[in-house]
Amino acid sequence: MSWLPASIRRALGLNAVDRSRTLQGSPQHDGERFRNVKPRPVEGFGKTLKIAWNVLLNKPRGTVPVGALPVDALTREHLDAAPDRSLYRLGHSTLLFKLRGQYWLTDPVFGERASPFRSMGPKRFHAPPISLEALPPLRAVILSHDHYDHLDRDTVIALAEKTAVFITTLGVGDRLIEWGIAPDKVQQYDWWSGVEIDGVRLTATPSQHFSGRSLFDGNRTLWASWVIDDGDLRVFFSGDTGYFDGFKTIGEKLGPFDVTLIETGAYDAQWPYVHMQPDETVQAHIDLRGRWLVPIHNGTFDLAMHRWQEPFERVTGVALARGVSVSTPRMGERLNLAAPHRGERWWRDVAEPAVEPSLRTSQPKA
Repeated sequence: MSWLPASIRRALGLNAVDRSRTLQGSPQHDGERFRNVKPRPVEGFGKTLKIAWNVLLNKPRGTVPVGALPVDALTREHLDAAPDRSLYRLGHSTLLFKLRGQYWLTDPVFGERASPFRSMGPKRFHAPPISLEALPPLRAVILSHDHYDHLDRDTVIALAEKTAVFITTLGVGDRLIEWGIAPDKVQQYDWWSGVEIDGVRLTATPSQHFSGRSLFDGNRTLWASWVIDDGDLRVFFSGDTGYFDGFKTIGEKLGPFDVTLIETGAYDAQWPYVHMQPDETVQAHIDLRGRWLVPIHNGTFDLAMHRWQEPFERVTGVALARGVSVSTPRMGERLNLAAPHRGERWWRDVAEPAVEPSLRTSQPKA
């Protein structure tokens, strides 16, 4: 498809990337593509077409908020005044950490849409709590995989000058280099490998998912979760994943965890192997030997068939029933990683007219 304009090729992820250097020797690579520990069932074209039809043209009501979401606006002054071990949800799976006086950012997506196109695709429910320009210098950007709701090209390019290093999974770093990020700013890791930066240890750990930015490059790059170890504080960041036995292994090898940041959102019975239902999110937290659960991958984009507020209601309900401490901070609200708070049920004020009684749960206040 070399006849396509360069801008369209970039949007569809069609530009060729030489990944031979980064893929050599990876147990996760079969010579052509990356794979999960437990292979996903092969989906037929008919099922794939049906899923695409439902997602694009057969959405139920309530997948988009009926009002504005509460967002705590942030400034550079707010961040600089905050103590170490502060965490801020900026949206979806974009998380800003303050550790050892420096800033660390996961899966940055500041664009209006999680899409290869600027005028089409899932649109944000809320603005980021802080603009790209106002962000402080970043010690590292940590990337779990290359899907559009986790890796935004324009955001990465905008962050290049203020980011010391991009920590990525295998192959994803090659994309960044292709986009113009200096090679000496990019480090790529396989599962169970990582790096220590200024006393913070980052380790790529397994997840059950897939990758790709077009119809033609599926699983050409690796996906992962990440463990962030700051001495006596351990944090788990799930990226995207279905439920699998790997959570127990991660918990045994690198746990227990003070805080787990685990996806619960964009799930559906039609794709059970790549995203978790809320009860699986809670079970993953238990497998990891976590203390506090913070559900992520929700509240920013319309990526599935469920009501937009359903992940919050369901995961807090399951957590309460199983005795798991769960925190649900607003976008931009500071969370103390050393002593998390439960947070308010802020989504109920937004979604009250659309919430079914069966979705409502009670949660004791801290």
